[in-house]
Amino acid sequence: MTKTVALIPNLRCGLAEGPVWDDRQQVLYFVNISAGEVHRYDPAADALTTVTVGVPVGAAGLRQKDGLVLATANGFALLDAAGELTPLGDPEADKPGNRFNDGKPGPDGAFWAGTMAYAQTPGAGAFYRLAPDGQITRQLTNVTLSNGLAWRPDAQLFYHIDTPARTVTAYDFAQGRGELGAGRVVIDIPADMGHPDGMTIDVEGKLWIAHFGGGCVRRWDPDTGDVLAEISLPASRVTCCAFGGPDFDTLYITTASDGMSPAQLAAEPLAGALFAVRPGVRGLPPYRFAG
Repeated sequence: MTKTVALIPNLRCGLAEGPVWDDRQQVLYFVNISAGEVHRYDPAADALTTVTVGVPVGAAGLRQKDGLVLATANGFALLDAAGELTPLGDPEADKPGNRFNDGKPGPDGAFWAGTMAYAQTPGAGAFYRLAPDGQITRQLTNVTLSNGLAWRPDAQLFYHIDTPARTVTAYDFAQGRGELGAGRVVIDIPADMGHPDGMTIDVEGKLWIAHFGGGCVRRWDPDTGDVLAEISLPASRVTCCAFGGPDFDTLYITTASDGMSPAQLAAEPLAGALFAVRPGVRGLPPYRFAG
């Protein structure tokens, strides 16, 4: 495992999240939720460009067409290359105290994303599927803080994190049904490891989970529930991770600085930065939204 490197070290996001590698453009997209920003980082040019959406944006996914699909505080939307936003519908328009959090396109071509209450009210959130034709269906209820998600390489299982529960739940997944099957907890995360946040998966089917408050990303085996590796970071609030680079052998890691005191920020000058490390295993190309 090579050294962890801080990219754009002068960048201090409040709540960076949801990195996704665009293998067509060879760039990394990620969001800054609280600022309502979508960032595009070009490693070859070491250049960062930003689009301000205007509302909190929890996740950005790639499309089979150009542009991105977003999950925002105002529901689902498309974002084109010119920065224009096209709303697609809000399943929780009657819940102004909620917003969308993490989300990703799946192997079925749909965009999957979950919600949470700003106050993190227990059970106030849900998990949704945005079909390519624009239909929105609720998949899970009684969710508190919908977070990391990933599909097993064979696309037969879907993994989901509800952060306060400190668990990873696996659901049977059949692409043709457009719904989740039976679920079971496969990983229990001890309280002293921090809260599980964002998540990705490697070619071997192992989960890489960002530990918010734990200052690290850990590699977990969903078959045994064991920790296999750990990447420590100079930032305690680790939010998410995703594989990228031409060979998908670089793990990009986002962090946060929101809610930290001046003393904490002084002690963690890289809180809110974007990091990269080569962990010695490859990831998988991300799925794209077919809508």
